[in-house]
Amino acid sequence: MTDNTPFAAQPRVAISACLLGHNVRYDGGHKQDRYIIETLGKYIEFLPICPEAEIGLGVPRPTIRLMGDHVHPRLVGVADPNWDVTDKMEQFAAKKADELRDISGYILKKNSPSCGMERVKVYSETSHQNLRKGTGVFARIVMHHQPLLPVEEEGRLNDYVLRENFINRVYVYHRWKRLLVSGLTPATLIAFHTDHKYLVMAHSQAAYQRLGRLLSNLSDMDLSTIADDYIQELMPTLKRRVTRKRHANVLQHIMGYLKKLISSDDKRELAASIEAYRRGETPLIVPITLFRHYFRHHPDSYMSRQIYLHPHPDSLGLRNTI
Repeated sequence: MTDNTPFAAQPRVAISACLLGHNVRYDGGHKQDRYIIETLGKYIEFLPICPEAEIGLGVPRPTIRLMGDHVHPRLVGVADPNWDVTDKMEQFAAKKADELRDISGYILKKNSPSCGMERVKVYSETSHQNLRKGTGVFARIVMHHQPLLPVEEEGRLNDYVLRENFINRVYVYHRWKRLLVSGLTPATLIAFHTDHKYLVMAHSQAAYQRLGRLLSNLSDMDLSTIADDYIQELMPTLKRRVTRKRHANVLQHIMGYLKKLISSDDKRELAASIEAYRRGETPLIVPITLFRHYFRHHPDSYMSRQIYLHPHPDSLGLRNTI
C-alpha cells in the first residue's frame, strides 16, 4: 500500500519568495499570503525563490515588464525599455528548472512579469496598449522544462476547486517521486495504480482504462518507458476539474463494497448523502466521512488502499468546500 497517511513526509514545493513574507519585491516589500504560510505551511516544505533578486537586479530595483510578442515577450525596464534582462532571466530559469527536480509543485506570484503563470500584461512596442495574454519569463521556462509539475498562482488558490485540485496533484506527484526513489518495480507500479484507482476515475474513467492498458504488458516493454508513459498520462488527467456528478459516480462505485455489509437503513442513509452532495446541498467531506465510518466498522483490504478516501491531510479542509 502506498504510504499516504499520516503524511509524515512533506511534499517540497517551490514558491515565489514574496508570498512567504520575504522582502524581495521591486519596492523592497513583500506579498505575504497567510493561507499559504499558516495553513499549507504546516504540511508542505516551501522552497522560496525570487528570480529577479537571484539574477542580481537588487532590492529595491527598477520595475520591469513584458513587451512585444505575447508568446515570447522581452523582459525590459519600464523607465528604460533598452534595459533588457530577458536572456539573463531565461538562462537562470533553465538552470533553476534543472536543479528543481525534487520538487512536487510550484506556487507563483500572479501578474509578475517574471513569475506570473498566465494573463500577465504584455505591452506593445508601438502603442500604449497591453494585452493580458502573457506568462512570466521565469515561469514559462520552468513550466516548459517541467511540464508535469503542478503549478498554480496564489490568486487562483482562492478558488476552492482549483485549490483542492492543485494540492491533490502535489501529493500525487510527491508519492510518484517517492516511488521512483524507493525503487521502481512492476509490483510497485501496479500497486501505485491500484491505490489511485478511484482518484483517477473521478477525473476520467477513460484515462484510468488507458493507464491500466499501459500496465498490461509490463513483461514485454522497458519498465522505465512504461513508467514515463504512465506519468505523462496521469498528471494532465488530474488537472481536469472534477464535477459533483463525477464524484457522486465514484462514490456509488465505492458503495458497492458495502452493499452486503451494512443494513438497509445505512444504505439508504449513504445513498441519500451521495445524492445530497450531487445536488450541491453538502460538501464532499460529508459522504466521505460516512464512508470512512462504515469502512472502520467493516474493513476492506482493497478500499483501505484507496487514496481517494484520504488524498491529503483532513485538517487542510479542502473537501469541506467542494
